[in-house]
Amino acid sequence: MGALRLFTSIMGRISTFRSYQIVLLLAAALAVVAFYYFGSEKQNFSSTTKRIKQTQASHNANRNDADLSLDTRLLHADEQAGALGEVDDGRARRTQSQNGAMQRYHALMMFTKVDKNRGLQAKFQVAMRSMAKHGRFLEEELLVLHFVSDGPSRELGKELLPELLLDASFKYEVVFHDVAALTEKLFPIVEAMQKHFSAGSGAYYSDSIFFLSVAMHRIMPADMKRIVQLDLDLKFRCNIRDLFQEFNQFKPEAVIGIAQEMQPVYRHTFWQYRKENPKSGVGDPPPDGQPGFNSGVMLLDLEAMRASALYNRLLEPERVAHLAEQYHFRGHLGDQDFFTMIGMEHPQLFHVLACGWNRQLCVWWREHGYGDVFQLYYRCEGPVYIYHGNCNTPIPDD
Repeated sequence: MGALRLFTSIMGRISTFRSYQIVLLLAAALAVVAFYYFGSEKQNFSSTTKRIKQTQASHNANRNDADLSLDTRLLHADEQAGALGEVDDGRARRTQSQNGAMQRYHALMMFTKVDKNRGLQAKFQVAMRSMAKHGRFLEEELLVLHFVSDGPSRELGKELLPELLLDASFKYEVVFHDVAALTEKLFPIVEAMQKHFSAGSGAYYSDSIFFLSVAMHRIMPADMKRIVQLDLDLKFRCNIRDLFQEFNQFKPEAVIGIAQEMQPVYRHTFWQYRKENPKSGVGDPPPDGQPGFNSGVMLLDLEAMRASALYNRLLEPERVAHLAEQYHFRGHLGDQDFFTMIGMEHPQLFHVLACGWNRQLCVWWREHGYGDVFQLYYRCEGPVYIYHGNCNTPIPDD
């Protein structure tokens, strides 16, 4: 009531003042009323400001850690995007919130021509959402996602990734590698083998990127020791961190982890060698045969690949030509064909992943001449960790 009496008294004298004085008096009156209002709640302006800051701090404290640093991580990726020489090459930068040394887990996907293909965009969304849903890493660990892309696809990826990884509970960073820059580095290394493992009759410059895994150890920086390479048409049903633990199961000579092919692809491709060597087991189904490999999920021990004299000799054009002639091999599946061929001769270079790590769903060969033996290759006992919807096969819902 005291405030109202004061206000009435002031208003009674208004008629004796000029207009600018009236404005000043009104402002003073409102200030008095405001002071009494906050005083009635036993608060002052300082305590109110403090309360607002406490509310903001509480809101931030309850936010997921991935949400807090999402924009920062993607900003780093944007700064690094471009040609290979312009990106961070997987050496993830540390944000202000990251204290101490971070352990990095590197994963790479091909992400070219995605901007023009709605089907690839849909597959990419399934892969990223399922990775975010099931992924779990420790506080001091960081997942570095590498995407090999052209310019338009890179822009699309930068637009989609924040939303696709919004629910990720782990720290991550995105790095884009320019496909043209990588191809330029790869072509001199893999040119000779392309004619044996590429569609068509020649070694096309653009095909080199399909052999990235073969020479990854010569392309990535020396301080990157391990990386997993993944197809885009995957759906994770497990924590991707568990896949990296398979590196610990490698035997001393193994340099690559890879699952067996789950169709009679190489039963067909090696038909002439099988005819000449019927007891060899080449192209036969598991568990006793050698069905070949599928490159949808690969673990590349870059450090071991660099150190393996045997593996690096097998990259020499003369050795590739010799093995291709020995096995009468003519493929069209790029790196997968190369790994399959050298795996027939040197299986010790490979750690064979359980089929559940790359549960391939394609059944094309069942309908094209191999229905009688198809199930011997296709069956997969045990849990499924990653579905692979190869040849555009639908992936089951959870």
